[in-house]
Amino acid sequence: MRPGTTFAAAVTVVLATGAPAYAQPDLDCRDFAFQEDAQAEFDRDRSDPHRLDEDAGPDDGIACEALPRRGVIGTATARSRPTRGVRGGVGGGTGPSDFERPLGVALALGALALGAGHVVRRRRRPRRRT
Repeated sequence: MRPGTTFAAAVTVVLATGAPAYAQPDLDCRDFAFQEDAQAEFDRDRSDPHRLDEDAGPDDGIACEALPRRGVIGTATARSRPTRGVRGGVGGGTGPSDFERPLGVALALGALALGAGHVVRRRRRPRRRT
């Protein structure tokens, strides 16, 4: 076979097969714990392939309306208190660790030494006359 024929055959095979199709799981409202999660999935593909907007009325764009919503307890809205961050013992850093400060000093001194070495080298290099 000629190289052009082989190339044409390879391109034809690639175009005919296309991208591999991956099976998508069929999702239902019972697959979600909260309405916001179902709404996020519905918003990814508004054509609604999973039929998440199946209430009795016309399509209103709200998925799985019967599911509970986050932060809602009965009719009252749950309010969260602000956290105190590190002072409350919840995550965050407390400052540099034992090795970080000496490492930073060593890096700064190394940078100064390199800069000074560069200046000394430039001064010692003989200048060319033009």
